[in-house]
Amino acid sequence: MSDPLAVIFDVDGVLIDSYQAHFQSWKMLADQRGFHRLTESEFLETFGRTSREIIVDLSEDDLTSQQVAELDARKEILFREILEADFQAMQGAGRLIDTLADAGFLLAAGSSGPPENVHLVLNRLARRHRFNAVVTGMDVTRGKPDPEVFLHCAERLGVPPARAAVIEDAEVGIDAANRAGMTSIALVVPPRPADTLQHADHRVTCLDELSAGLIETWIG
Repeated sequence: MSDPLAVIFDVDGVLIDSYQAHFQSWKMLADQRGFHRLTESEFLETFGRTSREIIVDLSEDDLTSQQVAELDARKEILFREILEADFQAMQGAGRLIDTLADAGFLLAAGSSGPPENVHLVLNRLARRHRFNAVVTGMDVTRGKPDPEVFLHCAERLGVPPARAAVIEDAEVGIDAANRAGMTSIALVVPPRPADTLQHADHRVTCLDELSAGLIETWIG
């Protein structure tokens, strides 16, 4: 490839199967702090949003920014404790990362989660060295579907948005990729219904369906 291409990975639901860990940590926080307990359908609607935004919605009280930060930190501690005890990488994640890096793609992680979560995942995958940029929820002021996180990734990689593809599993993430002017690739796995994320440029049901050549063609 003459000019570099880039792939930006969302983390939760793309590199790691964190569905149950997040769902359980939200329920634990609700029990500890008297919040509304999310139903599974409500939980699905939070995908791609920052924890700070979700906490403000869940609380019946007007929280100060410090209170939101404290609750956010507690929720993510609970999440990491669950994740450390039962880490489940998404099928094909390590192989795809290696394949793309070896083919000359620049790689970034673009997540709404805190840096501790993102680096935990990349380290447990033993692939941190493969990523040229990492952008987390602490680097942005607006969560998805705002394209800020992906535009930051492109800027740090030094590539124009049109030369980048985003792999996402959430409605708001696909919206953010489309708004950023990037090629959007939806990873559609249970419990998400098979007919969702139709607004993505391309859809797959497993990372093993992706290759460097295919993604290059889609970006081109």
